[in-house]
Amino acid sequence: MQYEFKNKKITVMGLGLFGGGVGVAQFLAKQGARVTVTDLRNASELSPSLKQLEGLPISYKLEGHDEEDFIKADMVIVNPAVPKNSKFIQIARNNRVLIDTEINIFFKLCPAQIIGITGSNGKSTTTTLTGKILEETQRRTWIGGNIGKSLLGCLDEMKPADIVVLELSSFQLEELNHTKKSPHLSVVTNISPNHLDRHTNMDEYIQAKKAIILHQGSGDYAILNYDDPELRRWEKDCKGHVLWYSAIHTPANGAFIKCNDIVLSVNGQNTTIPCVSSVKIPGIHNLQNVLAASCAAYLSGARKQHIEKAITTFTGLEHRLEFVREVNGVRYYNDSKATTPESSIAAITAFQAQVILIAGGYDKGS
Repeated sequence: MQYEFKNKKITVMGLGLFGGGVGVAQFLAKQGARVTVTDLRNASELSPSLKQLEGLPISYKLEGHDEEDFIKADMVIVNPAVPKNSKFIQIARNNRVLIDTEINIFFKLCPAQIIGITGSNGKSTTTTLTGKILEETQRRTWIGGNIGKSLLGCLDEMKPADIVVLELSSFQLEELNHTKKSPHLSVVTNISPNHLDRHTNMDEYIQAKKAIILHQGSGDYAILNYDDPELRRWEKDCKGHVLWYSAIHTPANGAFIKCNDIVLSVNGQNTTIPCVSSVKIPGIHNLQNVLAASCAAYLSGARKQHIEKAITTFTGLEHRLEFVREVNGVRYYNDSKATTPESSIAAITAFQAQVILIAGGYDKGS
């Protein structure tokens, strides 16, 4: 299938190491665009990404940007990690060059229904688990987005009957907001200070996240964490159906825990899944993730047996309370993806035993 990119001169600003830059560069080159990839890092630092682009007709400008690539381009694709105040983005704007992002292009071209998942913490686990539940239904399921996989290269294989599960970051949502699009089904796990080294303040960060629900219609769904005080204020901004999930309360419409049961209460009908004691990922925060994934998958066609099988066999993701090994009676867990105080607190409180924390990193403005 050909889109509107053939023979267009397109600059990809920021190749990065997490998949989005590679995905959009591959897609555009295969569509016949004349692609230039530019990044501040050198070839050695970008080696894993560059290897994935070998053999494609792509030009590279590394270790800096050239103004000409932003003046004479037909389009500039901006990596989410690029600062909004970059002078090169402004140069492109001043020259009336179209600016877009990988995720915006995907939303415009995707033929399938999209489940979008965001939040300060828990979005990768919730995205993956939602996808695994839906895979049990035999409906063709695509999992990608901020979780590290661009789905642009899969567009030719996608059908309207498929379903896409996307993890969406605040950076991606901030740009998606300009297109006035939101997913058909949106899940928000929680809101706490994050990326304040990029967003000017907490209000700006919240507004970026809120784009996931702002452009929904009356037939769309928002699934929100009732245990999060900030999210309880979002109901007034939702134009579609709102469902809540809670590990503490019992919302009338949504998902909650009752003894050993996960209860899905949707449109006056309750579905009970007796499996809480069989959930393998520890902590109340992970029970919240399980509830969110179960509710999203149920609304997308999954039923009791699909949900139970997926959540009782799911052992979690790498670097997220990942069990490493036990040595001399001490159990070691890798939680290096916990990059905020809130996610670290959630990890520590997931265990009944004494916890010794080995911490590092930087505060991202938190």
